[in-house]
Amino acid sequence: MAKLNEDCGGLPRGFIRGNNTMRRAITLLSASMIALSAGAASAQNAKPRNLILFVPDGLRGGIVTPETAPTMAEIRDKGVNFKNSHSLFPTFTMANGSALSTGHYLGDTGTFSNTIYTGYASAPAGDTVVPFIENDAVLADVDDHFNGDYLNEETLLKMARGQGFSTAAIGKVGPTLLFDHTDRGKNTIVIDDSTGGKTGVPLSDEMKEALTKAGLPLATPSRGDNAKAGDAKTPGTTVANVAQQAHMADVATKVVLPMFKARNKPFVLVFWSRDPDGSQHNTGDSLNTITPGINGPTSMAGIRNADNNLAQLRKALDELGLSADTNIMISSDHGFSTISKESKSSPSAKIAYSDTPKDFLPMGFVAIDLAKALGLPLFDPNDKNAKVADNAHPKAGNGVLGQDPAKPDVVIATNGGSDLIYLPNRDKKLADRVIKALLEQDYVSGLFVDDKLGTFPGTLAMSNLNLKGKAVTPNPSIVVNFRSWSSGCEIPTNCSVQVADTVLRQGQGMHGSFSRGDTFNFTAAIGPDFKAGYVDPLPVSNADVGMTAAQLLGLRAPNNGGLIGRVMSEALPNGMVPKMAEGTIMSKKPSANGLRTVLKFQRVLSTRYFDVAGFPGRTLGLEETGGKQKTAGK
Repeated sequence: MAKLNEDCGGLPRGFIRGNNTMRRAITLLSASMIALSAGAASAQNAKPRNLILFVPDGLRGGIVTPETAPTMAEIRDKGVNFKNSHSLFPTFTMANGSALSTGHYLGDTGTFSNTIYTGYASAPAGDTVVPFIENDAVLADVDDHFNGDYLNEETLLKMARGQGFSTAAIGKVGPTLLFDHTDRGKNTIVIDDSTGGKTGVPLSDEMKEALTKAGLPLATPSRGDNAKAGDAKTPGTTVANVAQQAHMADVATKVVLPMFKARNKPFVLVFWSRDPDGSQHNTGDSLNTITPGINGPTSMAGIRNADNNLAQLRKALDELGLSADTNIMISSDHGFSTISKESKSSPSAKIAYSDTPKDFLPMGFVAIDLAKALGLPLFDPNDKNAKVADNAHPKAGNGVLGQDPAKPDVVIATNGGSDLIYLPNRDKKLADRVIKALLEQDYVSGLFVDDKLGTFPGTLAMSNLNLKGKAVTPNPSIVVNFRSWSSGCEIPTNCSVQVADTVLRQGQGMHGSFSRGDTFNFTAAIGPDFKAGYVDPLPVSNADVGMTAAQLLGLRAPNNGGLIGRVMSEALPNGMVPKMAEGTIMSKKPSANGLRTVLKFQRVLSTRYFDVAGFPGRTLGLEETGGKQKTAGK
């Protein structure tokens, strides 16, 4: 494996890093080479294959075995095992849903996390400037505000139906709709948590009739006890999301797939399984303790539940005679970690809250700590901008700082294993103060700053993570990564722990950090257009899954931005196997307390894959090293 000269992007030293035209030319050339190779591998197909994209939300890359998930293990072992897989950072559902649905990195899609700052108050989200976008009505509102399509890139299902494919998206509310969010059920079948409700995407008359004929309800059942997160004194759920997902699997296998077969056209079906994510988040197996955390029986039941759904889909393909012409791709959106709420440095952890155990971090600890450090009042954007009292925390963790909450100086979008900070006035001096305050906290492990604000000691630029592109939503000013480590097990990424800014409790589950526990997702594929029994050593990402799916379907996207994944040609029969390299980038200068943000990545041609980042010793997979590190900007 080659070592990259990371300060010039892995290119020869004579290459000027700022030469965007040349970099884009290389990106396009690399993509064209892989596309030609992949096209040659499937050129014999007179008729496009069918495709099922199965997303087991929150499935860790190293947790799948014949015992934990037999169906997924079989597909991985008999098909293609993408053993070097990557979630995009920030490692959240909607962020990676945007990559899977478009093939683009977050700098182009603008879906920087599950909660983002939109620059206007979204009414469906409760008149807040920081909406949680896993909601069909909120997605429609954000689309409307940003010229009808906030992603600003074509999605997989939109392109597929435009080429005559039958299309459907079934599963978890939010990412399910994302695959054809501008259509809103007119042509693509959409079934999610909200189906049949006031905010749900309408069903066509054809679907209503078919569901009724199959004896299935027109409204999706609730999650029941699986939705119970508990509180500081009451454990969360001890059951997987079985009933709701059984309904969705029945819709897919008893209604949608037979309907698609009868149409006698190629189809694309996205099935986004809420489990194991939902069961890991809300697990009641580990109240306020790190162990067993997300390795208790509830989380494992969630993994098996998702696996059972996939087994039902495969059985239906066999019974309908569709297996021979259907490719199945599996890719989880991110890995998972157990939550820690402990900090020795945070002022917020020293305050008593009615709903938070003594000495634990409250929800919204970043907003509280920054308000104190900056000497600015804190207002709650999820409570009509009410001022937050000294012994209270924001309702959803989000915060706006400044003398006038309608014109904030700082906006904090709380997400989990990482938070987004926005400076609407792009004040560089304020950015410096915010960064210095964050660097004093033991829960921080790495800071990424908008290139337009300049270079700050101890930080790295967002462009290093492909977070600067053609996005139409506001770009974060600072992304804060939180500390992570392993609780101790044979495969460290299976028992990662992270500090998380969330309403959930210590011992429950979260993601979003830059630990390898969160970036290591599960990816596998099987079908007529994939190699059999192939272990792929090359790095791949969710953006690659989106690009490869489009390639297999013969789709070509009119890209607005150039931050795209690659076609995973090495996994296709007779496909090109490109070379890979690895590299490390480090802050040009350390902070006053000696901290430097370090980023470890891999590269295939022009495509970067982000392994881990943070402060060495504070991020799982980024241990303390005594050797020399190369620095960015030198």
